[in-house]
Amino acid sequence: MPAGARPAPPSLRFQISFPASAHAEPITGRVFVVISNRETPEPRSQVGFWGDASPLFGADVDQLKPGQAAVIDGTTLGYPPATLADIPAGDYYVQALMNVYTQCRRSDGHTVWVHLDQWEGQQFNRSPGNLYSEAQKVHLDPNAGYDLRLSLTKVIPPVEIPNDTEWVKHIKIQSSLMTKFWGQPIYLGATVLLPKGYDSHPSVFYPVLYEQGHFGLRPPMGFTTRNEGSSELAKARLAQYNRETGYEFYRAWGSGNFPRMLIVTFQHPTPYFDDSYAVNSVNNGPYGDAILTELIPYLETHFRMIRKPYARVLSGGSTGGWESLALELYHPDFFDGTWTFYPDPISFEHYQLVNIYKDDNSFFEPGHTWLQAWRPLMRTAEGQVESTMSEMSRLEAVLGSHGRSAQQLEIWEAVYGPVGEDGYPKPLWDKMTGKIDHSVADYMRDHGYDLTAYLKQNWSRIGPQLVGKIHVDVGDMDNFYLNLAVYDLQDFLKTTHDPHYEGSFEFGRPDKGHGWQSMTQENLIRIMADHITKNAPARENTAAWKYN
Repeated sequence: MPAGARPAPPSLRFQISFPASAHAEPITGRVFVVISNRETPEPRSQVGFWGDASPLFGADVDQLKPGQAAVIDGTTLGYPPATLADIPAGDYYVQALMNVYTQCRRSDGHTVWVHLDQWEGQQFNRSPGNLYSEAQKVHLDPNAGYDLRLSLTKVIPPVEIPNDTEWVKHIKIQSSLMTKFWGQPIYLGATVLLPKGYDSHPSVFYPVLYEQGHFGLRPPMGFTTRNEGSSELAKARLAQYNRETGYEFYRAWGSGNFPRMLIVTFQHPTPYFDDSYAVNSVNNGPYGDAILTELIPYLETHFRMIRKPYARVLSGGSTGGWESLALELYHPDFFDGTWTFYPDPISFEHYQLVNIYKDDNSFFEPGHTWLQAWRPLMRTAEGQVESTMSEMSRLEAVLGSHGRSAQQLEIWEAVYGPVGEDGYPKPLWDKMTGKIDHSVADYMRDHGYDLTAYLKQNWSRIGPQLVGKIHVDVGDMDNFYLNLAVYDLQDFLKTTHDPHYEGSFEFGRPDKGHGWQSMTQENLIRIMADHITKNAPARENTAAWKYN
């Protein structure tokens, strides 16, 4: 070796392939390696999307043939460790996965490769048809180097759809609008919770609560006929959120002197997330139109629902909180009120802690000359920072290129933002540097996705239809700083006149985090029933659905 020359760094490499018996055709998608110091559950089940998760490394593959190897090496980006060299020497369990993409020739002229949801809610580590390897125990030493081969011999099986019961029904339909947009079959679904006495009162039509939230096949509001209230998990959730367990809600739902309604949750996963946010967007397609013109009419013809605005109300938390408010604001003549809980940012002046219109960078607090103060993304209710905007952005970059992480920051870009020249969502900020693209921010506001800005611009037009219909709850220590945007909305609505909004805001005391709401599920239903009764047109028989 010449004097002064440095030895080449050792090779750190995983070679990942799949046999034709697992997948006969070439695959375009994303390959991953998970590294864990725990054998159980298997590493692919230890993939976490927030905080301190098992190390994950990912890379795109393009028409990878059976038997051909994809490589994850020292240059591959990872999370939480940024590179394989950051994995200390030791014994680990490793497992490889493949997220399989489908080519979509969209009706807007763009051709993209995306993972089409298989009714698992865009969870690549359990999505039917995706491949994975056996977990292997190996010794990794970045100083000595390694070259390991992993074979994707296993295929994730289809999702098991829960059976219908006397209380709960499941619906799944192919959407003509969405199928046309994506050029592939796209499905919408709903889970319907029936009231007590639905079958024994065949002449009664009922009001409907549309409860919004992330993809799931469980009954609305956690409804269960199993008594799980004694479990430690149920006790903890009850103490944290001040809400009854699903079994206690079932007892109220089936009791006497309780309003009889239907509760519906939607399933509308997109290629970019487990949920479309229930609105039209140039990246996701016309999900809002599909829900209002295909899914709800289907439900109203297959269940005895009152097909009038006064009998349709909305609720939801987090993602579902944003959706419930957006649906009410966009369609005030279709829905008659929203009870919105801890919503995703409803003012983009507080896109969590970032003002996307004024700040130049999402990773750092503005205004410092010498100090770079990292922007948090998530905290505990006591204020301990758990994750930063920078870390979450890197995680999304590891999970997928071109906005295909199926995670939180990138679905906001897919829903609210423009299409990039490559046909994928145009990023709001650079995932590695945090630099904000203000043209994307302006697009989001100008196209009505900043709900506070939308209300300010349109109050004279839609305000008269929203009086008494907006109700928002959020904890003052929301774990994702979502309370800040709620303050923005409240500040504006306080100023409204001709008409005044006449709604309500409730803020949990400073130790209340994400998930807090001011009322139990039982009380929420009673409040909604009173609201529906009050707003019903003359001669509507609101007593019919209040039987014991």
